[in-house]
Amino acid sequence: MFEGNAEKAMSFYVSLFPSSALADVVRYGSGEAGPEGSIKKATFTLAGQTVLCTDSFVKHAFTFTPAFSFFVSCASDDEIQRLTGALSEQGATLMPLGNYGFSRMFAWVNDRYGVSWQLNLD
Repeated sequence: MFEGNAEKAMSFYVSLFPSSALADVVRYGSGEAGPEGSIKKATFTLAGQTVLCTDSFVKHAFTFTPAFSFFVSCASDDEIQRLTGALSEQGATLMPLGNYGFSRMFAWVNDRYGVSWQLNLD
């Protein structure tokens, strides 16, 4: 649940992962509860995984937290470095890319929209 930037977030995510696309976007119309043109409900795929999102027109005292993360298995050093850099840009690094014993390359980041991502090299 985004607060006005669902479309930008979806486009950003789809640009980063192969086999990803916007699938279905329903927007608020004139006279509906949300701001006209904002995302009422959207479906997109990330590397084949279906994800739903919306723009909330209600301001909440909460946002995304690391209690939920997307977990991404990366196939190469280049891929994990590219995704770590792109997803952490204008976001936050919770665990920098490194060897943590359970993985020789792992990173945990929050992106510019506040969504949390755990990236692991297979």
